[in-house]
Amino acid sequence: MNMKVILKQKIEGLGNAGDEAKVKDGYARNYLIPRALAVQATKSALHLLEVEKHGAERKEKRLKKGSEQLLEKIAEASCTISVEVGEGDKLFGTVTSEMIAEGLRVEGIEIDKKKIILQETIKTLGVYNVEVRLHPEVKAQLRVWVVKK
Repeated sequence: MNMKVILKQKIEGLGNAGDEAKVKDGYARNYLIPRALAVQATKSALHLLEVEKHGAERKEKRLKKGSEQLLEKIAEASCTISVEVGEGDKLFGTVTSEMIAEGLRVEGIEIDKKKIILQETIKTLGVYNVEVRLHPEVKAQLRVWVVKK
């Protein structure tokens, strides 16, 4: 016999979390369900899955909308990083994503340093375009001015 189950997490060869899968009774009863990898696909479990999916979609829309609003703020802002330089205007070290995040914080924009993507290392004075990934579907371009103190 086969049993319908709803997967709670990704299982190789079966599917992703939230997917419905048909598996052998013994596999479901002896492996998937005891290890909390899946639940039996009953009416109530399917209804709960739909409610969770709907909630996740709403949350995702809110996050995307917030990211789009932040995108507008970033497009208007410019970030200035003051650094110590040596002979020939060479920087002592490099400009990091943490320094850029701090520069944005001064402008009143809170961004996690992990969302700032540096395509190249910044080792000289000048103006750079830096990518900021606010959301998987929302990417902003930030102008960063690197000037000497």
